[in-house]
Amino acid sequence: MKLPLSAAAVDHLEILPEAGSTNDELVARAGTLGDFSVVVTGSQTAGRGRLGRVWVAPPGASLAISVLLRPVLPGGEPLELRHFGWLPLIAGIAMTRTVQSLLPEHRVGLKWPNDVQVDGLKISGLLAELLPAGDAVVMGAGLNLSLTRDQLPTPVSTSLDLSGATLSGDDLADAALSAYLLNLRELYTGFVRVGADPVGSGVAEQLTELCTTIGQQVKVELPGAPDLVGTAVGIDGSGRLRVRGSLDGHVTAVAAGDVTHLRYE
Repeated sequence: MKLPLSAAAVDHLEILPEAGSTNDELVARAGTLGDFSVVVTGSQTAGRGRLGRVWVAPPGASLAISVLLRPVLPGGEPLELRHFGWLPLIAGIAMTRTVQSLLPEHRVGLKWPNDVQVDGLKISGLLAELLPAGDAVVMGAGLNLSLTRDQLPTPVSTSLDLSGATLSGDDLADAALSAYLLNLRELYTGFVRVGADPVGSGVAEQLTELCTTIGQQVKVELPGAPDLVGTAVGIDGSGRLRVRGSLDGHVTAVAAGDVTHLRYE
């Protein structure tokens, strides 16, 4: 792939002809790389999604992107681990803004916590992996570029090409990747610059505006606990989804879980 716009957007961009997982590749290199280093490929053979799901696409039909985030506050101290939950949400906002810029005629939103959707169909997923030292995150993202209907992983997925993107090939890949990196850098640096304040940085407001889960009837599959069914009523200060239970009306803040939007006829 030739990605000149993307290469100009960051100090370190490594383009791999093929990779099992760009997250694994970047984790292996992380010890020698600085903040906002990027690994990307158009052919990922063993990508991972949330909850251990496997993510595979035909070569050249999608982008797998991994960005190393080493957040350091203005005073020089590392970002506290309790704030790291906002990083994948920031990446989700960045990808949502990116897809919207490429598909201005469509409704693009973020299904909490990590799926970008076009008119309700998934086009991108994100997966954050904390490095063992606890001071950095590898932020992975997959974006469907030119998958055909027969190649889509699920009936509720789509691609930029199927949704009417006007660019194609490397031009589309470069436009999408460069926009994502610029959006992510703007949001990430703004968040860190104000001491990881989601309100002061504007991240909380943008998440609320873009999140399609708020107001929906949802089912949340919780690790090691019964499913939670209710209404998503908002996002709290830690980026957790607030769900009001259908049975007891109690509001639960969900930090991690597989969320399904329930559509009743």
